[in-house]
Amino acid sequence: MHELTTPVGADAVDYTALQNFAALRGQLRVSFTPHCNIACWFCHNEGDVPPPLRRTDRSRQPRPRSLDADSYLTLIGALMDAGLKRVYFTGGEPLTSPMARPVLEHLPQQGPDGSYTLITNGTRVRTHQSWLRRTPLDKVKVSLHYFSDESLRAIAGTRIGIDTVLDGIEAACEIFPMVELNILLQKENAAEVPRILDFALERRLPVQFIELVGTDVNEGRASSAVSADAIIAHLRTLTTDEHIEVAGVGQGRRVFRIDGIEIDVIHRNLGRHHVGQCGTCPLRAQCVEGFWALRVDHGGGVQPCLLRDDLRLNLTDLLSDPGRLVDAVAGHVTSFTEGTL
Repeated sequence: MHELTTPVGADAVDYTALQNFAALRGQLRVSFTPHCNIACWFCHNEGDVPPPLRRTDRSRQPRPRSLDADSYLTLIGALMDAGLKRVYFTGGEPLTSPMARPVLEHLPQQGPDGSYTLITNGTRVRTHQSWLRRTPLDKVKVSLHYFSDESLRAIAGTRIGIDTVLDGIEAACEIFPMVELNILLQKENAAEVPRILDFALERRLPVQFIELVGTDVNEGRASSAVSADAIIAHLRTLTTDEHIEVAGVGQGRRVFRIDGIEIDVIHRNLGRHHVGQCGTCPLRAQCVEGFWALRVDHGGGVQPCLLRDDLRLNLTDLLSDPGRLVDAVAGHVTSFTEGTL
C-alpha cells in the first residue's frame, strides 16, 4: 500500500475533529522501535512488520528509523499542546530502543489531565530501573500473556524464562505508582488465565483481559483466539460489582471490581466509535475497535488505524515547524473522520 506524504487539508485546517478525539480520551501511541527481544505470534507492531514475520521471511523488514530523541520530543510536545493528553510508549519492546531513555527522561510536564504510560513485556525493566525511576511516567502496562516457561515459549518464541518477566513486574512495582497487566486471551494460555488473575489480585494489580483483534499478520493462527466468555463467567463467581463502559473512544469494556481492584475485559461485542472513513472501509468487518488511537512510528509517520497503513501520513518534513506539523495532523484526522481520505 502507498502512504500519504502530503498533509491532508492543510490549507484550511479545522481542529474540531482533533479536539473531539482528545476530549474523548483518544490515545497518542508513540513507538520507539519495531524491534523486540521476543516474538509473540499475534504482534501487530503498531502497523509495522512484526518480529515473528521477520523471523520467517527475512525479505520483510520494518521501516528505518528517521526520528532522533529531539524529533520525538518535538512531536510529542506539539501534539500534547494541541490537546492530546494520554501518551503511550510502545514498540516492539520500547526498552530495547536507544531512544527510550533520552525521550522518557526529558518529557514535557504532562499537566493535570495528562498521563504517560509505558507498555512493555517486562524483560528489560529491572535492567533499566535506575533511570526509569527518574522519568515522569505515570503507569507501566506489562504484557503477561503467559505464566510458565512453556506458554512463554509457545506464544513468544523465546528462551527467556517466565521468572524474568515476573521479576520485571516486581521491579516496575518498586518504582511506579501504577502497574497494570495485559493478557491476550488465546488457547495457548487459557489454562493459566485463572492463575494470572490470582497473581494480579495478590499484588493488587489492575488487569485487562483482551480478545484478539484479527490482522493480516496473525490470520494464520486465528483459531488460537479465545472468547472472553469464560473469564467473564469466572469473574462473576468472584464479584457482583460489574458494569459496562462505552464512554470515550475505542473498545467497549466490561469492568469488574474485586476488593477494589479493577479488572477490565475488552469484549468483542462492545466495539464502537467507527467514524467517517470506517463507513466504507473494506476491513471494517474484521475491526472491533474503531478510531481510538493516533499511532506515531519511529519512521516519522502517523496513522489513525492499525489495519490501514495506506492512511499513514509522513511527518518527517514538518518536524522543524511544530505549527505546520499539528496542522497536518489535525487536517488528517478531519479527513479521516469525514471519510474524505
